Amino acid sequence: MYQIAPSILSANFAKLGEEITNVIDSGADIIHFDVMDNHYVPNLTIGPLVCEAIRPLTDAMIDVHLMVEPVDRIVPDFAKAGANIISFHPEASNHIDRTIGLIKDQGCKAGLVFNPATPLHYLDHVIEKLDLILIMSVNPGFGGQAFIPEALNKLKAVRKRIDDCGKNILLEIDGGVKVDNIAEIARAGADTFVAGSAIYNAGKDSDPHRYDSIIAAMRAELGKV
Repeated sequence: MYQIAPSILSANFAKLGEEITNVIDSGADIIHFDVMDNHYVPNLTIGPLVCEAIRPLTDAMIDVHLMVEPVDRIVPDFAKAGANIISFHPEASNHIDRTIGLIKDQGCKAGLVFNPATPLHYLDHVIEKLDLILIMSVNPGFGGQAFIPEALNKLKAVRKRIDDCGKNILLEIDGGVKVDNIAEIARAGADTFVAGSAIYNAGKDSDPHRYDSIIAAMRAELGKV
């Protein structure tokens, strides 16, 4: 019912392959892949070559979150590199429906991402074409930020939209997700949880890095929902 998706933005990039293998072996479900362009957001991260490099290391789904503008140019590159899900921000596309179609044509599942101040009306005409909706509970661009509580109300509103449309759409949350708030977030409607620093920082002092205790603690909290 619930899926945990560690964001490799917080991983040790000097040992990225090991970090991915270890986090999946520790019970994670999805690899969340944050792409920032220093244009749409004020940071620069990783591109399709890194996605291609990690693809042979795991059978887990790679969930690519594109924080880039314009978005259409880079979609085929990530599809070719092995992405399973590609999500984008509506502000980064001139034609949202066209971008969704482009992602699907490349053989990937499509997601739409909402920043804390982005209105949900973008869903009005495209929700039935989506496989994932991602609610940002921080402003995108940097890891380690605190959870914005208003995201809970947004999750509830999107959960109702998903239930009303009757389609199986993942509802993902990204930003400030921790053991002590994951249950509350789940009660608001999320079923997929991106966690970066909460997971990777918890295992950084062990050798090899192990993340099973923090992931188990998150699942224990989700079991109370």
